[in-house]
Amino acid sequence: MRVAIVINTSWNIWNFRRNLVRALQAAGHEVLAIAPPDDYSARLETELGCRYVPIPMENKGTNPVKDAALTRRFYQIYRRERPDVILHYTIKPNIYGTIAAKLAGIPCANNVSGLGTVFIVQNMVSKVALGLYRFAFQFPKRVFFQNDDDRQLFLQHKLLRKEITDLVPGSGIDVDKFRPDPAAPVRHEPFTFLMIARVLYEKGVEEYFEAARQVRQAVPGTRIQLLGGIDESGGVGVKRAVFEEWMKAGNVEYLGTSDDVPAHIRQADCVVLPSYREGTPKTLLEAAALGKPLVTTDVPGCRETVVDGDNGYLCQVRSSGDLAAKMLRVLGLPDAELRRMGQASRRLAETKFDERLVLDKYLRTVAEIGRR
Repeated sequence: MRVAIVINTSWNIWNFRRNLVRALQAAGHEVLAIAPPDDYSARLETELGCRYVPIPMENKGTNPVKDAALTRRFYQIYRRERPDVILHYTIKPNIYGTIAAKLAGIPCANNVSGLGTVFIVQNMVSKVALGLYRFAFQFPKRVFFQNDDDRQLFLQHKLLRKEITDLVPGSGIDVDKFRPDPAAPVRHEPFTFLMIARVLYEKGVEEYFEAARQVRQAVPGTRIQLLGGIDESGGVGVKRAVFEEWMKAGNVEYLGTSDDVPAHIRQADCVVLPSYREGTPKTLLEAAALGKPLVTTDVPGCRETVVDGDNGYLCQVRSSGDLAAKMLRVLGLPDAELRRMGQASRRLAETKFDERLVLDKYLRTVAEIGRR
């Protein structure tokens, strides 16, 4: 069968769905990668061996004229390429791609990888988005959620039928590729915290900077790092001028972006994500598989990655004080306890988030809805 994977960036396919592409190919399917062009588009063809189909797409905003044009572009591509099954990811493909797939008569499965600001900020845009979800989600054959809180929220708002829903542990993690380094020190000198996220308010980056100030005030010299791109678009990102003002305090070391995130995780003692809500954060799964203690917020998507007190600590959302307290608690652990927490993270990755669980569900779904 010809299977199309449709996401809002080629980078997203390369970073999060690469092994899904390979699994589909190994099962004998031809894979189309449909996404806006970026630096990773060519690699989808040259290194993954799938055919890349570009589509212009603005990831932010809800301009009805532009969104109608996007639906038309999806429809034209689907009619031309004639995939047997379409797998949609991220908000705009999930909504407008699904409508186009229905018009083109092609079955699809969707993945709700996170709710963005739709359920976090209640305004007219979120009301419109809910209406669009309710209309579009009549049509997919299957909708995967990355945590049960998100699934229940969609069901409570009557956005879809329960019988087409299913759960997957995020995009999963390749536990064979991501393994702890047995030669790594239990504790680096100085002790190092790492947050990996785009510089968005909803990721808790403002709380992270304030917590960094408190931690370094309590334990001077502690190293606190941030890895992720600055994104000023859509009104949800931290303005560069504001970010640079925060940086002047000298409490956080900004690492920019990287193609080798695991290398940065290996150099950290604890990975932190104070997000307001997630699907299931890939960075926390990678950190768990690499045997790192975690500190994250007690919110949907994040709480699934931490058994509080076992492989890390949960903190209150939007509370820099509680975040700092939990970071200090990790910092103060004796080496034996720090090692035990890292080992608990690894076990959780192996038993709950193994990527093979996700790939098996997708292969079964493609086979099932493709036959229909």
